[in-house]
Amino acid sequence: MPEPAKPAAKKGVGTAKKPVKPAAKPAEAPKPAPAEEAKEAEQPPPTEAPPAEAPAPAPCPIPEETSEEQKEFCDEDMAQDEDYFEEISSYDAPEPEVEVDLSTLSGLFVRKPHNLNVVTGKDFSVNITVNGTQLTAKPAVKWFKGKWLELGSKSGTRYKFEENYDEAKKLYHFGIKVFKAIKADNGSYRCEVSSPDNRENCTFTVAVEAAGDDGNILKAFKRTTSGEGKRGHDAGELDFSALLKKTEREKKEKVEKKVEKKKEDDDPMAGIPPHVLEILRNAKPSEYEKIAFQNGITDLRGMLKHLKKKRVEIQKPDAFTRRLDNCYTVDKHQKIKLQVEVSNPDLPIKWLKNGQVIKPGAKYVFENIGLKRILTINKCTLADDAEYACVVDDDRSSTELMVKEPPVTIDKPLEDQQVFVGDKVELEVEVSEEGAQVVWMKDGVELTRDEMTKYRFKKDGRKHILIINEANKEDTGRYSVETNGGTCEADLVVEDKQLEVLQGIADLTVKAAEQAVFKCEVSDEKVTGRWLKNGVEIRPSKRITMTHKGRIHKLVIDDVRPEDEADYTFVPDGYALSLSAKLNFLEVKIEYVPLEEPPKIHLDCSGGTPVNTIIVVAGNKLRFDVPITGEPAPTVTWFKENVEFNDIEGRVRIEPKSDLSSFVIEGAQRDDEGNYRIVVTNPSGEDNATVYIKVVDVPDPPENVKIVGVGEDWADVVWDPPKYDGGQVILGYLIERKKKGSQRWMKMNFEVYADTKYQSTNMIEGVLYEIRIYAVNVIGISQEANTTNPFMPIAPTSEPLHLTVEDVTDTTCTLKWRPPDRIGAGGIDGYLIEYCKEGSDEWVETNKEPVERCGYTVKGLPTGEKLLFRILAVNIAGKSEPAILGQPVTIREIVQSPKIRLPRQLRQTYIRKVGEQVNLVIPFQGKPRPKVTWTKDGEPLDLRKVSIRTSETDTIIFIRSSERSHSGKYDLSVQIENMEDCATVNIRIVDKPGPAHAVTVKEVWGFNALLEWLPPKDNGNSEITGYSIQKADKKTMEWFTVYEHNRLPRCTVSDLIMGNEYYFRVYSENIVGLSEAPGVSKNTAVIQKTGLIHKPRDYEEMDINEAPKFLTPLTNRVVVAGYSTALNCAVRGHPKPRVIWMKNKMEIKDDPKFLMKHNQGVLTLNIRKPSPFDGGTYTCKAINDLGEAEVDCRLEVRVPQ
Repeated sequence: MPEPAKPAAKKGVGTAKKPVKPAAKPAEAPKPAPAEEAKEAEQPPPTEAPPAEAPAPAPCPIPEETSEEQKEFCDEDMAQDEDYFEEISSYDAPEPEVEVDLSTLSGLFVRKPHNLNVVTGKDFSVNITVNGTQLTAKPAVKWFKGKWLELGSKSGTRYKFEENYDEAKKLYHFGIKVFKAIKADNGSYRCEVSSPDNRENCTFTVAVEAAGDDGNILKAFKRTTSGEGKRGHDAGELDFSALLKKTEREKKEKVEKKVEKKKEDDDPMAGIPPHVLEILRNAKPSEYEKIAFQNGITDLRGMLKHLKKKRVEIQKPDAFTRRLDNCYTVDKHQKIKLQVEVSNPDLPIKWLKNGQVIKPGAKYVFENIGLKRILTINKCTLADDAEYACVVDDDRSSTELMVKEPPVTIDKPLEDQQVFVGDKVELEVEVSEEGAQVVWMKDGVELTRDEMTKYRFKKDGRKHILIINEANKEDTGRYSVETNGGTCEADLVVEDKQLEVLQGIADLTVKAAEQAVFKCEVSDEKVTGRWLKNGVEIRPSKRITMTHKGRIHKLVIDDVRPEDEADYTFVPDGYALSLSAKLNFLEVKIEYVPLEEPPKIHLDCSGGTPVNTIIVVAGNKLRFDVPITGEPAPTVTWFKENVEFNDIEGRVRIEPKSDLSSFVIEGAQRDDEGNYRIVVTNPSGEDNATVYIKVVDVPDPPENVKIVGVGEDWADVVWDPPKYDGGQVILGYLIERKKKGSQRWMKMNFEVYADTKYQSTNMIEGVLYEIRIYAVNVIGISQEANTTNPFMPIAPTSEPLHLTVEDVTDTTCTLKWRPPDRIGAGGIDGYLIEYCKEGSDEWVETNKEPVERCGYTVKGLPTGEKLLFRILAVNIAGKSEPAILGQPVTIREIVQSPKIRLPRQLRQTYIRKVGEQVNLVIPFQGKPRPKVTWTKDGEPLDLRKVSIRTSETDTIIFIRSSERSHSGKYDLSVQIENMEDCATVNIRIVDKPGPAHAVTVKEVWGFNALLEWLPPKDNGNSEITGYSIQKADKKTMEWFTVYEHNRLPRCTVSDLIMGNEYYFRVYSENIVGLSEAPGVSKNTAVIQKTGLIHKPRDYEEMDINEAPKFLTPLTNRVVVAGYSTALNCAVRGHPKPRVIWMKNKMEIKDDPKFLMKHNQGVLTLNIRKPSPFDGGTYTCKAINDLGEAEVDCRLEVRVPQ
């Protein structure tokens, strides 16, 4: 039964279990274009096409010369090919879906991506599934390569992003498809899924491998050309012969490689340990048999072949002399240089980033400096965080570049909050960078995303918010936010809800048909409540209304009736609290009276206060009805403090009626308090009554609120009681504090505080705070509060450290110390130094103003006394604890022997040129201050020519413009009483030498002239190092240099022109330079023309041949390791001798450490940076046909201590 067709991952491959001929129509079908291959892969196969099957692997072609061993390998390949075609048939099989219970998932991911292995040139895709049951909005998905490289910006190039939503299962499906994988796709990837309340990441790895032989099998199929010689989409047939030929060739190469590998594995010498091979390579051939016997090697012939093969292998030199480091780090927006050194500057070089070649430009700058190759990356971003490599030929040096973001600072810190149980809390902080990582902590413990049921983290641009939906008492603590550039803290206080009654309801007495209003005020505007009548809830009606506006709750009863008389109660929802009052119905009884009746005032005041006293709360309405009887109707007059009051309109008014008089005050004020008298009169008589109206109110705020003391985390605040107590006793005070600049006040106490001083604790040192105080009475809280000036909790520093005595004289003592361990936000203003005598406790201040540095010399001390010293640090908070010296100090001079510390460069002759500055500093020590004396050549110094400055620790000799007369021997003497130390400084001022004199042409022969002269009379105070000789033709008098640095006072000038007459001049040379004027020859050298008759001489020519003879021998030397040196000698001999240098009787050859020179008989051996190994006996041997001579010396190389 044929297998069903698989998805078209391998396009164009017809599959069948038996080899069959392809049908005509499929063979002529056009090959799709690359851009259309993906679309064809997604389309379902035609219903008419029968399912295809995989073809059987082609038999392995075995050539005629193949051995049995090769046939065995061929059979193995056939088995591997069968596995390969089975793999093709199962390629891109759909992943089976597994049912997942979404209610059990705690994260966003339902299915995460797996690691992939792909082949270059192939497409691959990665899919994820996200749980949407708990999401309120569509999640955002980002794909990253490595740490920071986001792939979303590359959509449409090689990357395609897919997404869809399964509404039935509430699942989001996201995917990324990469076309034609390349080597640069190799590495780790990250997928980030974020929702408004959550964010999760997952990682996976893609391994990209080079396309193997099997991966390119489809490319072997090609169409033959049509009859016209052109290859069209529909022309030609599939060429299977090319595939068979290629497979035959590749199989044959594969078999040969495996045979060769097996031969290497069968090499009997392959198992020889590396150390044995190393011994054999370094041993003589005559010792091979002995070494083989000792190490158990029996195949001597195989061993010799193996060694011969290894010796012919040429080790390829390293292309790099200095490679890249393993890792580099650079800050964002900064530049970095990656540098290597190559061994061959002519080899081409390439720089790679994640395997891709870097092209030079403004971003990447290439530099070649000698053997150095430098890559400069300007303005680094997170996209530059990658792997970089330098490739030279086949050698490679790679590194990892990590780009660090700048430190994230806190722009807006956390603020203290005070909430009640069940409230929602949002702690908000604003940082300097968007998307920055912050760490939330509570009481020093980090809050992680594992606690999502309790805390939620929210990011909004640069704002980071910690949300607690329903706070409880366990959430009380100090919360902090940490970034890589700062931290901030804030306190969260969660308290149980407490409701305060600002104004209770009062009993009412009303008459029939009047209005009754019950009013109360509580502290929370959001609190609702119920009104009860004799314990039964009241329902609103046309006559009864209930209102809630802000903190005030009202019950209004219109047209009061007798049945309305009852106990009324207000019960706040959610609180075990109730407010009650009674409504009294006033029934007016009508009695028969005589026609004439004296006036009568029926006044009744109740409430537990003195008779005829009415108490009203400020702001409330007072209506005082006074019943009046009398016949005829009496006349009513009201007085306030004996002043008649008759207003019938306004805030305070009188409302007259037939049987009563009403006194009304709308919104009672403090000025309304006082005695009110009512007088009624008629012809039958007069009656009067007095009522005292007392207005009670909330108190005024406390006065003189100020801070009297601060500490590290506390502050003391005091205040005075308010001037006006509101007519009631002050119950206590409420204290609140906040950080300066914040709008959130935090309560310090929930129960009223009776005292007028308070200590606030748990504050942060260095932060500005403000405190305000409210006064409380039975009526309520004062409307306003007085606030303190901003203050900062600051504590004194800890005591200074490591107090020591540096120096003591007869009247002074020098102390040194280190700053305190804990300084705090107040910093340090300075230090105070005090002392006291031993056995006394009276400390004496030595400095009125604090000293800033950690050292001080106390002066004016009593000689011979034993004193104790202590140091106190001072800042804005006050003095610290003292640091006391462990034992008393005796104030007495300590005698110290004089000692001159002569610098090393002055222990030998100090040489300077004429006109240069001389400034020599020579330190010395000794106590008391020594006497310093300078002399030159045994005579006192002339201070007009040489300046001397001497301090307590050194002396300076200064010459502004040196002259040769300043040369000489300078003696320094440092003396204390009968103790003395001396030192000598040799100063030599050198100048240019004078000219050579007595320049004479001694002899002329052929084209040569012998020139001799005498050394200059003035050598410039320095040894003559050589001469410079010039010649000039008498006709032109143009001078040309013949020799430079000629050491001897004679020379032979050659190559002169026949028929010319020459003058010569000689310049002297020393360490300063050439002489100003030359010495000119007194006579000339005339070069005679040829053809003249040679007159033989009357004497025999002198035989100048001689054996080598050393004129100047080598001298023993002692040098310092690391400093180059030279060995010099002079030899004479003719013919010119051959020179050989030897070390410890071994000839020195081709060693770059040694440089040998031979210049006119002067032999020099330069030794570059010698080491102790270079010490020994050096020999110079000169050889010619007449004999040989040699000299030697001892060279000692010392290592500086």
